[in-house]
Amino acid sequence: MPRFAANISLLFTELPFMARFAAAARAGFDGVEILYPYDHPAEEIRSALDANGLALALFNAPPPGPGAAYPALPDGEDAFRATMEQVLTRAQILRPDAIHVMAGYSGDPRAEDSFTANLQWLADRAPEQGFTIEPLNLGDQPGYVLADYDLAARILARVDRPNLGLQYDSYHADRIHGDALATWHRHVALVRHIQLGAPPDRSEPRLDRGPVDFPALLMVIETSGYDGWISAEYNPSTERTEDSLGWMAG
Repeated sequence: MPRFAANISLLFTELPFMARFAAAARAGFDGVEILYPYDHPAEEIRSALDANGLALALFNAPPPGPGAAYPALPDGEDAFRATMEQVLTRAQILRPDAIHVMAGYSGDPRAEDSFTANLQWLADRAPEQGFTIEPLNLGDQPGYVLADYDLAARILARVDRPNLGLQYDSYHADRIHGDALATWHRHVALVRHIQLGAPPDRSEPRLDRGPVDFPALLMVIETSGYDGWISAEYNPSTERTEDSLGWMAG
């Protein structure tokens, strides 16, 4: 049975960050995900998770910023590995179910090979840790190396590690391929984490918010046997996040 997580980098932003854990628990979420959990001590985040009975579903790596050590940057292997050693140390405290490995931005034709080799190293370096990769649309992320679900499937086949899977996002799937439901059907066997948001504005996953048939998508997810996290990763159209959660009731 899928479990719902709240992305508290986007949801409950009307509250201070450390207050969002309790708000997510009160709203009925079993877990949270955090885009970049690097601005607070890991022990502080762990305490907030435990105090509210929440799991950490996922966070992103490597940390962003100038000179970010992305894995798809050719000749950047040493920087990526050094950065990920620090990330893995933090993950020992945070205990995420998955770490989303951001590919990075490059027009170098060697980028796919670099991404593949670095993912193989990372998966072997931490075989008990789950990892995901996610295609991001080029309208929002110009120059992003991983901008196609078929490319993601090819990279996953090349990496060929059991602790690495696909992160499916309804918003990006629609923006990239024009049909989030068809993209799910084509790649369901690879999916290890799900994020929901409605195109075109990445708002709450409701029928009246865009082209995606979310009741149908949630139904096929449930009948597929997928038992991982379904994360609410969207920008609420309401002033209070809790007023945007009607979609969770079915």
